[in-house]
Amino acid sequence: MGMAGRYDEYLIKRGLEIVEEGKRRGIPLRLMGAVAVRIHCPQFRELHIKLERPLTDIDVMTLKKYKKQVEELFKDMGYDWYVPKWYARGRYIFIDPETKLLTDVFFDKLEMCHTIDFRERLEVDYPTISLADIMLEKLQIVEINEKDIKDMIVLLREHDVGETDEETINGKYIAKLFADDWGFWYTATTNLKKLKGFLDKYEVLTDEDRRVVAERIDKLMDMIEKEPKTKKWQKRAKIGTKKIWYRKVEEVAR
Repeated sequence: MGMAGRYDEYLIKRGLEIVEEGKRRGIPLRLMGAVAVRIHCPQFRELHIKLERPLTDIDVMTLKKYKKQVEELFKDMGYDWYVPKWYARGRYIFIDPETKLLTDVFFDKLEMCHTIDFRERLEVDYPTISLADIMLEKLQIVEINEKDIKDMIVLLREHDVGETDEETINGKYIAKLFADDWGFWYTATTNLKKLKGFLDKYEVLTDEDRRVVAERIDKLMDMIEKEPKTKKWQKRAKIGTKKIWYRKVEEVAR
C-alpha cells in the first residue's frame, strides 16, 4: 500500500467506531464521503483502490440537537478540537491526536455548492448515509474533481438505480429533489455527463465496468428528465446560467 492509502483501513475502522459509539449513546451518526463508499461497496472495494482513491479523512452527519453529546463523544474518544472558527458554520472539525487526520461533523444539512437536507433522511441507512445521499454529496460539487468521479464510478458499479433505498441508489428521490431546484439539477446533470465521459479514461475499468456504469448513469438521467418539474424550477430555468446558480464554497485550510 502506497503512502497515500496507508491510513485507509485505519480511517474505516475509526469511522465505524465513531458511529457505533454514537449508537451506544443514542446519537445517530452516519458516515459520508469516500469512507462511506468504501464501506458500502465491498464487492468493488479493490476497484476503488485500483482507481488510486486514497481515504484522507472522515466525514460524519448528525442532527443539530446532538451537538453537546457529539462534543462529549469526541472528547471521550481522545480527539482534539480543530478550526474552532467553524463552530458558527454548522460544522465541527476534530483532529485525531495519533495520526493528525481530521473528522468533519456536519449537523442537519450539507451546505456546500448546493444544500442536502438530512433531517428526514439521516437514519435511512446504517452505518452510512443512504446511497442516494452519497451520490448527491458528489453531484452537488460545481468544480467536481477526479476523486469524486472515482467514488461515483464505484458506487454505480456496485449498486443499481431504482425507486428504493434498499441497497439501491434511489433515483426517484433524487429526481424529485431536482424537479424543484433548477440549480442543483443543472450542476448534477452536468456532472453525470462528465462522469460518463471519464469512463474511457481509466484503464483499470473493464468493458463490463464501463457498460454497467454507463447504463446506470443513463437510467438515473432518464428518471431525472421524466420527473415533472415545478413552477419554481421552470421559472429559474428561464434565467439559466446568466445568474449564479450555486453557493461558492471556501475550502477549509487543511
